[in-house]
Amino acid sequence: MPKNDKPHAALLASPGMGHLIPIVELGKRMAAHHDFHVTIFFVASDHGSTTLLLKSPTLENLDIVPLPLVDISGLVDPNTQLVEKLIVMMRESLPSLRSLIAAMMYRPSALIVDLFGADAFEIAEEFKMFKYVFNTANAWCLAVIFQSSRLDNKFILEHHVNGQKPLEIPGCKSLSSEDIPESLRNIDCNDQPEFHGTKMTNSHGILINTWEDLESSTIEALRDNNYLGGLVKVPIYPIGPLVRQDGNQALDKQVKQWLDKQPIESVIYVSFGSGGTLSAKQMTELAWGLEQSQQKFIWVVRPPSNNAVGTYFTIGIDDVDGTPDYLPQGFFTRTKETGLVIPMWAPQAQILSHPSVGGFLSHCGWNSTLESIMNGVPMIAWPLYAEQKMNAAMLIEDFEIAVRPKVSTTEDIVGREEIENMVRTIMADKEGQAMRDRVMELKNSAEKALCKGGSSFNSLSQIAKDCMHHLLP
Repeated sequence: MPKNDKPHAALLASPGMGHLIPIVELGKRMAAHHDFHVTIFFVASDHGSTTLLLKSPTLENLDIVPLPLVDISGLVDPNTQLVEKLIVMMRESLPSLRSLIAAMMYRPSALIVDLFGADAFEIAEEFKMFKYVFNTANAWCLAVIFQSSRLDNKFILEHHVNGQKPLEIPGCKSLSSEDIPESLRNIDCNDQPEFHGTKMTNSHGILINTWEDLESSTIEALRDNNYLGGLVKVPIYPIGPLVRQDGNQALDKQVKQWLDKQPIESVIYVSFGSGGTLSAKQMTELAWGLEQSQQKFIWVVRPPSNNAVGTYFTIGIDDVDGTPDYLPQGFFTRTKETGLVIPMWAPQAQILSHPSVGGFLSHCGWNSTLESIMNGVPMIAWPLYAEQKMNAAMLIEDFEIAVRPKVSTTEDIVGREEIENMVRTIMADKEGQAMRDRVMELKNSAEKALCKGGSSFNSLSQIAKDCMHHLLP
């Protein structure tokens, strides 16, 4: 096999935008700033990820390769949790990944997988590659994963969920019972490898989509050789924030023209991620709350669903002004001067970077959280699933750049008056301006971490050096 004169890394991403986006951005950064040749493998799904990734702007030394779609219908039940489905899907994709790597002219010196891809380490070992895990969430989430791997889910359910006792995380702040992710509330989740630290620690290092100054105490705890009895015995590499860049994707002409007409920092952007949805009753309350706030807004609207992850169905339309039947009648007419409704999807990174945007009502996915920080935009935290409640707690308690409803956004209905008050707090009150000042400080800190000589730049540089040394005879 011919020798390569630069380190070649293979990245493996599981389905889901929360993993795909940071994996792609990691690949771009490795190729553009650290002299890697990068091949990104991703498991194709039926959620549009294939189209999105293959259209993603690429660099000369970056390739994006889809793995064939796998049929797991005979391996899991229809009611199986999404996390377990992803793990099975990744496992069934390993033969295709092995064949593609075996056929490569230049064998990668490193394999970097996300939390669902640790089973691919057997391929890395076979081909004598360095093996890394990329935790696309934050350091606190990683610490929770390690701590929970030492406890069984029955214990967590009885003592912390039902018993309402905070889950203590050594070296970090504790996790309130209300914010424990759904996966840890399920007794049947004990065999899911992403909640077992042993899989991740069977690597040459763990990359995290955060930076030193943002979570310094948590990162320091994870690096302690005695942490959790020596469980975390591999290097920790904070390499973030890795977020979508504007690229060549332009804003829709109507959206851009509307934003260009608005005063600076006068618009709140409302979106619940690539698939998050609300119930019909909650949609109504949100619509009234936005309208009553009298603040400018852009709202990415999807049909309601009782499943927060989202399902879509045929809708009716108000004959008077085109308002969908799941929004208050006449909503479009009454808000035509103050609001803009975008159906289904919007280019979030471009909208958040527009000078007119001054607030973000978000589901608190970590990608969205980082995009908000990187654009200096404070938030209304409205978590729906996964680790989003944890992220919301960080935004409010640690960073003080967000507000949150007083009731649970997954178990109760947030009323229109509270929504109105939260929007006004972020967009019109002194408290919102103070949050805006603090988030700008975090933005500056993040930019320093990514610059040459910054902490995140240096972390990736160290990985590049290790991989380059691996190439030497």
